[in-house]
Amino acid sequence: MRSTSAHAPQPSTRQVHLVAHFPGVNSATVWSDPASGSQIAFDSFKRFAQTAERGLFDYVFLAEGLRLREHGGRIHDLDVAGRPATLAVITAMASVTRNIGVVGTLTSTFNEPYELARQLATIDHLSNGRVGWNVVTSPDAFHGGNFRRGGFLPYAERYTRAEEFVALAKELWSSWDADAIVADRASGTFVDPARVRSVVHHGPQFSVAATSTVPRSPQGFPVIVQAGDSPAGRDFAAANAEIIFSRHSSFAEGQEFYRDVKGRLPAVGRSEDSLLILPGATFALGDTDAEARERAREISLAQTSPQTAIAWVEAIWGQELPGLDPDGALPSVDPSDGQQRQGQVSTQVADRVARAAQLRDRAAREGLTLRQLVAAETARHTFVGSPATVAAEIDRAVQERASDGFVLVPHLTPGGLDEFVDRVVPLLQERGSFRTAYDTDPDTGANPTLRHTLGLPRPPHVPWRAAPPAAEAAA
Repeated sequence: MRSTSAHAPQPSTRQVHLVAHFPGVNSATVWSDPASGSQIAFDSFKRFAQTAERGLFDYVFLAEGLRLREHGGRIHDLDVAGRPATLAVITAMASVTRNIGVVGTLTSTFNEPYELARQLATIDHLSNGRVGWNVVTSPDAFHGGNFRRGGFLPYAERYTRAEEFVALAKELWSSWDADAIVADRASGTFVDPARVRSVVHHGPQFSVAATSTVPRSPQGFPVIVQAGDSPAGRDFAAANAEIIFSRHSSFAEGQEFYRDVKGRLPAVGRSEDSLLILPGATFALGDTDAEARERAREISLAQTSPQTAIAWVEAIWGQELPGLDPDGALPSVDPSDGQQRQGQVSTQVADRVARAAQLRDRAAREGLTLRQLVAAETARHTFVGSPATVAAEIDRAVQERASDGFVLVPHLTPGGLDEFVDRVVPLLQERGSFRTAYDTDPDTGANPTLRHTLGLPRPPHVPWRAAPPAAEAAA
């Protein structure tokens, strides 16, 4: 895959990290395109994961939707054809790959620490240490309606639960010493009970007395990913996460976010290289920059279905707008002064009247229909240009610390990543800022763990919490 051009740029200092986000739980996927495949069929996940591995990406990333989105009380799921369970899919993708990591999104609000830690540790063993967990908090009653607790967590408490959840999972993952499994010629392989500790935990969110059934994985324990952007989310990431899935993909915003979060690490005893910041990013490629810009406009319009466009405008206006034509003009009525309508297709608006005036002005100035306007406002792409242009922009962002790399979200399933792998990756390799092969793990000589691929340190032993003798006996 590496180019042999005689005019290759000088090698860069920092290495680019690339992640492949399987599209689906978002409005970016163009399901109407004839080239689009299934969101359920395993062939889609297999092809996508194997393409990302061919491109030498760090890991494949899977979002999770716990409920179909709604608008005005009606299902609005035109951009997603099904939402399968994350754990099953990442297990299946790990089985058809050898080197690339698999990271799944799983909520700390509607799961329990012992069971989820056990499931993730199991998959980590099955994959030879290639698993990561994107910790999300899912605090709202809309998703909570599917669960016994409902939407019981107020915003202020969701990170409190998440932090205790992750800490408890790490205790469970660390409760087996590295040499707890003993091999003896006479008696075979067995577990030394003296090297396995019970975890007894009593906190504000959880009370657990358990013994893990799964030994330490080849990478210690799964890589922790987090996506929060609020002050509480940034503090949580600095204290707990090893990767941040950031929304700050523009250069200036990326640099500010990078400085802010990395600047929080020394206070919690961490170094800069113990946390990677990987913003989500979309792309549109062309033989020339002009061709790519035209293609980006076409993709943006395809990503904005008529129903999505109407739902977005109704969220801005704060009211239902019967009879609205997506290929016509914006509403002539003024926005509602009431509270924003509840729904999963929504947007935050501070001043509805001012926002409506701004949108009307742009539509008139650029001659845009309602749907074209919504596409221009919502479906902007991060990287647009020729392969050389896109490779240069990605490399600049990493070298100048606007990010450590990017989580790429293609607009087609499952073939949307192919062009990037074939045309952009070789140029990054030519620059010296992207690997030309996966390394073997220096500790084992085997295929790399996810931590090794990411350049993250192996986690230290996490001390179990001392428990009173009575509690220890009860456990």
